[in-house]
Amino acid sequence: QVQLVESGGGLVQAGTSLRLSCVASGRTSSHVNMGWFRQAPGKERTFVASVTSGDSATYYSDSVKGRFTVSRDSAKNTLYLLMNSVGPEDTAVYYCVAGGWSSSESGWTYWGQGTQVTVFS
Repeated sequence: QVQLVESGGGLVQAGTSLRLSCVASGRTSSHVNMGWFRQAPGKERTFVASVTSGDSATYYSDSVKGRFTVSRDSAKNTLYLLMNSVGPEDTAVYYCVAGGWSSSESGWTYWGQGTQVTVFS
């Protein structure tokens, strides 16, 4: 089992930056791929970014590529999402995920409770 706890969400102005964190705990938390999904109001959850457990290879959705950076600190069992140049379209609940490898929700085993990010103009 892997437990995930997100933090760092909040109300931010468009054009600024925000960093989300996700602390993983559990027996195998340091050896699983991790990532982020988000769910905007009235919409389905969509893939944002992911990073592998081995070589820390990263992958991004087209909507955030070039603006967001996903990274992990294995020593701290922590996943990060640095969000630059945010816009109102980034308003969503952001979920940390682990134990999978897919741009589909069904491809991930473990989910955090989510952290709300609201971007105002």
